[in-house]
Amino acid sequence: MTINKVIVIGNLGANPEIRALPSGQNVANFSLATTERFTDRNGAKQERTDWHRIVAFGRLADTCERFLSKGRQVYVEGRLTTRQYEAKDGSGKRYRTEIVVRQLRLLGNRANGNAPKAEASGDIPF
Repeated sequence: MTINKVIVIGNLGANPEIRALPSGQNVANFSLATTERFTDRNGAKQERTDWHRIVAFGRLADTCERFLSKGRQVYVEGRLTTRQYEAKDGSGKRYRTEIVVRQLRLLGNRANGNAPKAEASGDIPF
């Protein structure tokens, strides 16, 4: 048995980039920040932010286009994948690790910490 499952809750670093694949299906790309707060050995409070690349396809991409914007807090559940591509300058292969979304939930936003009432229940089927 194998499991490839990732769950992150964080804030969008920018509005999602939406584009259409040759098949006509939409794909959304965005970055999500998660912040860890801790106290170091000396008792000083520290903060560390990690950035995650997120990819959504089809209906999930359409939902991202409609509801997500910079600063918005979201729950993302998906799988880790690493893809290979050729560098634009021709200098060789590059690798990108991404989370491919299986489930997305809209949470509060950075401005006020609460989602609008229609979305607050988390019952919107994505």
